[in-house]
Amino acid sequence: MPKNKINFKSFPDKNGRFGEFGGKFVSETLMPALEELEKNYNKIKNEKKFLKELRSLLKDFVGRPTPLYFAKRTSKSLGGAKIYLKREDLAHTGAHKINNTVGQALLAKLMGKKRIIAETGAGQHGVATATICALLGLKCEVYMGATDTVRQSVNVQRMKLLGADVIPVTSGSQTLKDALNEALRDWVTNIEDTFYIIGSVAGPHPYPMIVRDFQSVIGIESRRQFMKDNNKLPDLLIACVGGGSNAMGLFYPFLNDKNVRMIGVEAGGSGIKSGFHSASIVAGSVGVLHGSKTYILQDNQGQVIETHSVSAGLDYPGVGPEHSFLKDVKRVEYVSVNDIEAVKALQYFSEKEGIISALETSHALAYAMKIAKKMNKNQSIIVNLSGRGDKDLQSVNEFINKNGQKQ
Repeated sequence: MPKNKINFKSFPDKNGRFGEFGGKFVSETLMPALEELEKNYNKIKNEKKFLKELRSLLKDFVGRPTPLYFAKRTSKSLGGAKIYLKREDLAHTGAHKINNTVGQALLAKLMGKKRIIAETGAGQHGVATATICALLGLKCEVYMGATDTVRQSVNVQRMKLLGADVIPVTSGSQTLKDALNEALRDWVTNIEDTFYIIGSVAGPHPYPMIVRDFQSVIGIESRRQFMKDNNKLPDLLIACVGGGSNAMGLFYPFLNDKNVRMIGVEAGGSGIKSGFHSASIVAGSVGVLHGSKTYILQDNQGQVIETHSVSAGLDYPGVGPEHSFLKDVKRVEYVSVNDIEAVKALQYFSEKEGIISALETSHALAYAMKIAKKMNKNQSIIVNLSGRGDKDLQSVNEFINKNGQKQ
């Protein structure tokens, strides 16, 4: 926790900054759209009618609140801290992403936008966007890196079945970064009728704030559920970090609780020293990506470098600006977990708890297993189980066969 007390609920500032991070590093043509979005969000977010509809959809359509589950067998087996899982995998569509898409789609409808665009990596945000567009009768187009359309083919089929057009992106590394680039280009040229639903706490202001606010339902529920069962706050929160939406969703409601420790887990890929990873905070430096100042993976000339992770959803060369701020003020710790550790954790929780987690989530679970052993039995950890692993079975099987792990 920083020495000087910071009110973390006061960020971003009026310029969309989290300390030195964030802001709007975009072309002039995009500024009017961002200003329109910010103005409408600030106007609508506290309106009773909007909040009533949002809460109704989260309860009856998404299935909130999601359970906070005590992983009894895992906790006993590891012999240290009690591990609780916030079951976002049980939300409609199988991940936390829908918390945000429901909120942004309602906002888009109130702004009179008829066409929705989105970017997606693992496909969960794309599926969540297509799902709410189907419900609200909005046209939906999703940009997805060509590489990701292959390793996440099940989610491509789901999006198409929901009525969305999936547009493969063949530029660059053909992954999430490139999908986001194309979505931003589309939005610039179609501002009048189009609303861009960004899936993470990345991008130019006000997106990091909007996505965080809609995802904070995770932490709000976790706090209430844990307090009810334990009459105290948890000792540690753990979540995986790609762009960082599920982590901010869990962390944000606890940021001013100085005794609650928080750890974000990035994708260590083949290992940090190998250079094949997606650990923007652990191994990156400050730069500008997708309209925001943040920690990114770049070379000595400031060019964004290609990333690697067994998990498509963490395969991104940047991170949300609020995470960069929380790292620099030492409020949140950031670590990395490699591909092998993540897949082993996925196997472990499948066999111990009967829960097949997403590969993204498995990075957080892997670190929780490590650190729980070093804590005592009176301490507790909440891990955000951000999504289920159905979408990853092909990738997991290929990885196991290639690396000789037990199946």
